[in-house]
Amino acid sequence: MSETVEPISIRTSPLEAVHRRHGATFEERDGWSMPQGYGDVAAEYAAVRGGGSGAAGLFDLSSRGRIEVSGGEAVMFLNGLITNDVKTLADGAWMAAAFPNVQGRLIANARVIRRGETFLFDTEAATHASVMKTLGRFTLAGDFHVADVTHWTVQLSVQGASSARVVGALLGEGAAQVMRQRVIIVAWREALVTVIRATHTAEDGFDLFVEADHGAALWEAMIQCGVRPAGSAALEILRVEAGVARFGVDMNETNVVLEAALDDAVSYTKGCYVGQEIIARIHWRGHVAKRLSGLVFDDEATWPAPPESKIRTVDGKEIGRITSSVFSPALNKTVALGFVKYDYLAAGTEVRVVVGEEERPARVAGVPLVRGSWLTETSDTEGATA
Repeated sequence: MSETVEPISIRTSPLEAVHRRHGATFEERDGWSMPQGYGDVAAEYAAVRGGGSGAAGLFDLSSRGRIEVSGGEAVMFLNGLITNDVKTLADGAWMAAAFPNVQGRLIANARVIRRGETFLFDTEAATHASVMKTLGRFTLAGDFHVADVTHWTVQLSVQGASSARVVGALLGEGAAQVMRQRVIIVAWREALVTVIRATHTAEDGFDLFVEADHGAALWEAMIQCGVRPAGSAALEILRVEAGVARFGVDMNETNVVLEAALDDAVSYTKGCYVGQEIIARIHWRGHVAKRLSGLVFDDEATWPAPPESKIRTVDGKEIGRITSSVFSPALNKTVALGFVKYDYLAAGTEVRVVVGEEERPARVAGVPLVRGSWLTETSDTEGATA
């Protein structure tokens, strides 16, 4: 007798009906069915990257995992689990962090948002279960409480040069003026909206967290303020241009945290945590053996290089591999992320990428590959995340 195979349950956003009304098509990724686009990926991309006072795109990021941690011993336990220093995280602020294993390899990356004595972890859908499992192991060890709030919350993101204008018009100037890596909670209608300033695209942007019952109304109100709904196809181009890595695509559990270019997620002064000895040893010796970097192709081909395409020197030595690649409308060239050996990481280094039977010329480049409005007053992608 054959065994009955239970169908895999695919989760959907609380805003699915709203997306369908706006003409969305959907794709399945990491156990979720989410909007891929709304009929014109080029226009969605341009709304974010186009610049000017009317440029902004609206993304539903509700598939990301959202986990609340609280309790009198939360700081102590968290500081033993993640790479950044929770003791220094003030109320109303957020920081990047990574969860390493005992070998210093990456379990997940996340943002940690402090709201009073509660810490909200925002992580990718692909690492939601891993973060929940890692945190959940300590719930019986002391005053440490973990709650998965993904199912009853919604996460929206408005990205683009006019995102502050939109947020200000809808949620007030206090929300629009929130500083980078700071948090503000504002009342909107009958809801409380947690607002952080954060980019996924190298453009100015805000992420908004609200209870699911109010998510559809907030989405529609933002559309009425002039932003354009945008899906994962446009976001994929934008995030590669911005140099924002995705877990399971550009980095995974085989990578040491520092190989994944998550430097802003690591504190070297906080003391011991899981995997700390290995990460610190790599840092103090000077560098990793390989590191995630950007690449810009020299030719005018519009088709990307498949993942795992080999990267070679001009004289044929293998030095890395491609992880993500897209055609960049902003640069009119194919761009990519990939792991490159340390000795070849200098910007401008000429390389060859093996695509099928061809070798395509490219150059190593720092990220972001496209410098958007987020970088007007800063020199890096501070706070950038997938």
